[in-house]
Amino acid sequence: MPEPGTPETPKVAGSALAAAPGSAAGASTRVGPSGRPFRPLSLLRYAAVLAGAVVMLFPFLWTVITSITPEGSLAGGPTLIVENPTLAAYRTLLDTLPMWRIVVNSLWVAVASTLLQLVTGSMAAYGFARLPFRGKNVVFALYLATLMVPMQVLVVPLFIEMKTLNLQDTYMALLAPSIASAFGVFLLRQAVESVPRELDEAATIDGAGHLRIFATIILPLIRPALATVAVFAFMGSWNSFLWPLVVIRSPEFMTLPLGLATLQGQFTTEWDVVMAGSVFSILPIAIVYLLAQRHIIAGVATTGLK
Repeated sequence: MPEPGTPETPKVAGSALAAAPGSAAGASTRVGPSGRPFRPLSLLRYAAVLAGAVVMLFPFLWTVITSITPEGSLAGGPTLIVENPTLAAYRTLLDTLPMWRIVVNSLWVAVASTLLQLVTGSMAAYGFARLPFRGKNVVFALYLATLMVPMQVLVVPLFIEMKTLNLQDTYMALLAPSIASAFGVFLLRQAVESVPRELDEAATIDGAGHLRIFATIILPLIRPALATVAVFAFMGSWNSFLWPLVVIRSPEFMTLPLGLATLQGQFTTEWDVVMAGSVFSILPIAIVYLLAQRHIIAGVATTGLK
């Protein structure tokens, strides 16, 4: 206890000795060129992320390199050095298949399927999340149970249905199984549940009905979840192979996975041409993901939180 009149010595939270670079406290945290603390653990974390990125991107890089390698083959293993790069495989691909028509077919089916799933999924999600009706939870649980049924089990009943309706070998046959998605309804319902109900109540007091609340309040607030569902729906339709193989017979309705399957011969396969077709298949998916990346991360991170 200091005597009256004697100034009290201020207490220093951290002494200069403790903050010195050579001290024990300063040894674990060093200052980088930018003035921010440099921690070895952060360096290891960045190195792990970089290694994971290299592992994930290497197959795509190998695909592109093989497509520009003269008479590229997979027998010799992956290589990153091309002595005489050429675009002959792409020219062969365009001469062998009506590639632009196939890409347009895949793009049309994927975009239409995505839009249909967004419309049906968002409306069903609003109904399950906001509209009270008897048996709602039971119906929702049964709807989610369809996720456990694989597509291979549904191929025969769907084919019989398309044949009965005389929809074989049409665009409608390609779209029919993907009009609605149980996964999309589940994800969007969780997003709608995260929207405060007070906003609905305030809009109801102002005279808004369910349609106006859905269009002006719910949809703008669940855009990240909508973007996430859109990317998953687009990828699922773009990469679909089994159902188009069963229901399509005419070359004018052929989608990209079917076109790539025709490039693999029974005895020999020109892998440079196959890889060129794979580049055609990868680019649209990569572009869609890059454009919607921010919304996808936000949708996955916030969906279901209140």
